[in-house]
Amino acid sequence: MIRSKEDKPRVLEIDLDGPDGNAFSLMGNAKRLARQLDLDGDKITEEMKAGDYEHLLMVFQEYFPMVTLWRT
Repeated sequence: MIRSKEDKPRVLEIDLDGPDGNAFSLMGNAKRLARQLDLDGDKITEEMKAGDYEHLLMVFQEYFPMVTLWRT
């Protein structure tokens, strides 16, 4: 089957150096993605808040490995 470019899966990327890298923005993205994937967003965000920023990133990547986080 030949597909068009519009059918190409989109990759979600977040630039941690920009405003989307803010902890609150990341938790908002986690809630939205959790809802789409039928996961418990409250549990995920509580786990994200249980440590420092690096912990927050590790938890985010654990639950959402399909998202690429960029940092310079």
